[in-house]
Amino acid sequence: MLGNAANLALVNVGKLTWRLQLGSAIIPAIPLLILIYLCPESPRWYIKKNRYQDAYKSLLVLRNNPILAARDLYFIYAQLEVESYHMATSNYFSRFRDLFTDPRIRRATAASFTVMIAQQMCGINIIAFYSTTIFADAGFTKLQALWASFGFGAINFVFAFPALYTIDTFGRRSLLLFTFPNMAWTLLAAGLCALIPKGNLQLGLVALFIYIFAMFYSPGEGPVPFAYSAEVFPLSHREIGMGWAVATCLFWAAVLTMFLPLMLSAMGTTGVFCFYAGTNILALIMIYLFVPETKQRTLEQLDYIFATPTREHIKYNNTKAVPYFVRRWIRFDRSATLEPLFSFEGAEGDTDKGRLDALHANDAARVERNKLKTDSPPVHAEAKSSSSIDDENIHVEKRV
Repeated sequence: MLGNAANLALVNVGKLTWRLQLGSAIIPAIPLLILIYLCPESPRWYIKKNRYQDAYKSLLVLRNNPILAARDLYFIYAQLEVESYHMATSNYFSRFRDLFTDPRIRRATAASFTVMIAQQMCGINIIAFYSTTIFADAGFTKLQALWASFGFGAINFVFAFPALYTIDTFGRRSLLLFTFPNMAWTLLAAGLCALIPKGNLQLGLVALFIYIFAMFYSPGEGPVPFAYSAEVFPLSHREIGMGWAVATCLFWAAVLTMFLPLMLSAMGTTGVFCFYAGTNILALIMIYLFVPETKQRTLEQLDYIFATPTREHIKYNNTKAVPYFVRRWIRFDRSATLEPLFSFEGAEGDTDKGRLDALHANDAARVERNKLKTDSPPVHAEAKSSSSIDDENIHVEKRV
């Protein structure tokens, strides 16, 4: 959005226009460079450096209860102990090879590759990189095209904020499965509207559908790929895996940048939009097949998810998830339930809500116990034996 604003602000400065527009990118980069030093380290990094107190303090910020923070501190420590052997006996070349040979890591590589290449297949960068050119080809004047590009950037910025809520509420996979069909029809509509005879109606409709496209993209395919790719790999392969995922994204962005002008000259605006509407559908199919859900899962639980064969994910989606969706959201059958594919730790009710309820009960029991000690007469408190206090503690623990 700031780049689009700079393009507008510098549109009439003469021969230096394009140089100043290109150089203006340094302005938002400077505060980013400064603020990045304020980002805290992750708990796993602290544990790798044997800074356990700092790791616990970091987890206290991220968790709702000190017991949850202590639990995850132990989980992370245990996971790092398992992975430390692999780290000590491998190098970057062998870990890169594991991206395509180790079954668990290969599935994570396929999932991250899918969401990253889908970011190019959805068509966002044909608008982000060439929005002014596309609007000009659709009949806008140069200044109108710059204003339309600014509107696209502003909508892309504003509608990214819902992702702060939706990405962990609806889930990464669910957001992608919802947004890609909507991005497909909006691009198709924008392309067909470009066939309308030039005039205000055509300009307004093309801009409208491109803006609606951005509204669907920003809370879905916009933030999901980088968050998803960063969490699917085990810590031993996080660096090499994320590097491969980002390289995938930027490589195909470069391919798109080189070939779009040729596509525009050969196919026209309508042809390009219709082409990318089709690639949205192709990306939707790839996400359905190769991208499992990761929301509200610890990095340790993700090992179980990606250790499950891809065919099991596909079978579950075809036989359980799709029939549930049809019953619940098309037939509006409120009694429909979805059996989960994974049941971690094998305990009934082992959910976030169940654990929080247990923690609240634990807190209440602690308050009650402290109240009993405070209200008891001093003589009685002194006379109480250590064994009776232990019996009381055991009784409270059993009740919780």
